[in-house]
Amino acid sequence: MHRRFLLFCLVLLPALPSARGEELPPLPSNDIGVPPLLYDALAKLAQNFDRWAFTETLQVMDDKGRKKHEAIVRFDPSKPYAEQFHPLSINGKPPTERQLKEYRKRGEKRGDKLLKEEAEGKTPASEVPRFNINGGSASIDLGRATVVAEDEHTVTYEVPLKNDDRATIPVERFQLLGRVNRSTHAFENVSLRLKAAIRMKLIVKIKSGEASVDFGPVDATHAPVVKSVTGEAAASVLFLKFGGTVDVKRGDFKRVKPYGERFGVKIGPLKALDF
Repeated sequence: MHRRFLLFCLVLLPALPSARGEELPPLPSNDIGVPPLLYDALAKLAQNFDRWAFTETLQVMDDKGRKKHEAIVRFDPSKPYAEQFHPLSINGKPPTERQLKEYRKRGEKRGDKLLKEEAEGKTPASEVPRFNINGGSASIDLGRATVVAEDEHTVTYEVPLKNDDRATIPVERFQLLGRVNRSTHAFENVSLRLKAAIRMKLIVKIKSGEASVDFGPVDATHAPVVKSVTGEAAASVLFLKFGGTVDVKRGDFKRVKPYGERFGVKIGPLKALDF
């Protein structure tokens, strides 16, 4: 995705055994008291980590609705890391050699990160989930998630953020919500909103912001996957104001085996929501 004023991505748990018999690491035990329905939704998300290739279309618009950037990229986690991100079109034109190189470097950095985490023994069972924004971070307290809305079809949880020895953001100004379907025990939506203005890195003031991740089915044998991400923000730097929206669509999904498992190695990435 293109980093302009917002970056949206969801980095989830390692994969679970699926209906097709894939031999994958089990989900760690629920020893922190996550509400069972929410925990099941996280488990279903785990089945999808690095198991789908897809085509992503990203559009960045300014606060007047004018398109500032567009990129169409094919992501395939079964390929070598340097080849996992393949740009098909940048701002309506074929990618240049420089742009192709940038995406290769992006894939290499992703591979380095996954391999480093594996070497350090980092798994979802041993790592505290974290929330990241603009270089700052705080813990995601899944064990204190509470129900804030429900009906006959869905339950919406609010997951609090908490300060710890690494926290660097005002957690009380953010609200993180997850809506889970009662029948499928799968996420329908995850959203984040800024409840009050915050100042980041001294001179940047973020006045408003909201991001929403929507999930949808690909087939009947696997859990819903992330199909779209939308967000908007308004900020000021000194006397200058800026803002806009980000819209991401994913399609043309194909089930694949992660490149990191080509030798039977199973990588367990950290759980985080990174904005």
